[in-house]
Amino acid sequence: MKQTSTFAAIAGGVALAFACQHAAAQSSVTLWGVADVSIRYLTNANANNDGKVFMTNGAVTNSRFGMYGTEDLGGGMKALFKLESGVNLQDGSMADSGRLFNRAAYVGLSNPWGTLTLGRQKTPLFDLLSDTYDPLTVGNYFENAWLPVALGAGLYADNMVKYTGTFSGLTVSTMYSFGTNYESTGANGFSGQIPGSPGKGNAYGISLSYVTGPLSIAGGFQQNSDNSARKQTIFHANAVYAFGPAKVYAGYLHSKDDTGFVDSLLAQQAIPSSKGTGRVDDGPFAGVSWQVSSPLTVTGAFYYDHMRNAMTADGSLASGNRYAIVGLAEYALSKRTEVYGTVDFNKATGAATVELPGRNNQTGVAIGLRNIF
Repeated sequence: MKQTSTFAAIAGGVALAFACQHAAAQSSVTLWGVADVSIRYLTNANANNDGKVFMTNGAVTNSRFGMYGTEDLGGGMKALFKLESGVNLQDGSMADSGRLFNRAAYVGLSNPWGTLTLGRQKTPLFDLLSDTYDPLTVGNYFENAWLPVALGAGLYADNMVKYTGTFSGLTVSTMYSFGTNYESTGANGFSGQIPGSPGKGNAYGISLSYVTGPLSIAGGFQQNSDNSARKQTIFHANAVYAFGPAKVYAGYLHSKDDTGFVDSLLAQQAIPSSKGTGRVDDGPFAGVSWQVSSPLTVTGAFYYDHMRNAMTADGSLASGNRYAIVGLAEYALSKRTEVYGTVDFNKATGAATVELPGRNNQTGVAIGLRNIF
């Protein structure tokens, strides 16, 4: 019954979207999406170090569908909305069982001075990484996305007010969330919106980016609090330089975390609770992409993390290192469809060994098919 109701709601929303499109010439609603699925082999996939062959979502893009609409209000002012839902194409399930529109659900206003949006949406840091500064646009496999996801505090937030404006090549983006994750309740959660405690469970941040010719640079700050006012503080700096058919990427993420978010997200082995430990991560990354020919693009990426005060399996705090090397080749069959192949290798030492399920290294290989509609 729940599944039937969900699909009925989706169908009703789509019908309403097209009805609105025809109702007013000054308005537009677009239905769009990505269908991406891959077959993947992963070594050391459990504590027994067994290999695993499986079908899963895309290597660098998660399958999704969404609706985006605008209405011209006159005088340069527009209203807008976006609803976007992740889908597991391999089995047809929703990517988030607790949210229908897990990737975006917001409404806003825009004018020549910028755009103001309210609802669940990407953080300014995620906007920068996915649009410009991460060579894999924040990969979809956790084995190639762990660094930006963990040190970016999850990259999405509920209950967010966000402003973005661009002025002569300089883009400013700021955000405030009243509670970053409504599903994560209790003293250790991130739901926020606690009576009498507006600073608990909230998040705020700012990012600046500048484009001049082939060079793009960016930097920013973000701080997330849990429901007990423990903090994760993030700083980031990024650069991309384009020359001819190639781009070179370089970036850095720094996180100090007392909430336990980084430990709990990355650990694939059992560890004790790590609240208030002051875990520190320094994560440089780099990459290069090259359009070899009109249909073929190859990308290489490197992610590294040096951690201190990280929780280990025996409950002690220690230092460690982890790195990932990723290669991706994409071949376009048309403007909307491509096939791709990817290989990735992860290695962990010291405290980072709990971040892999078995041995301290893991290799993944995959082929996939993507269609954008």
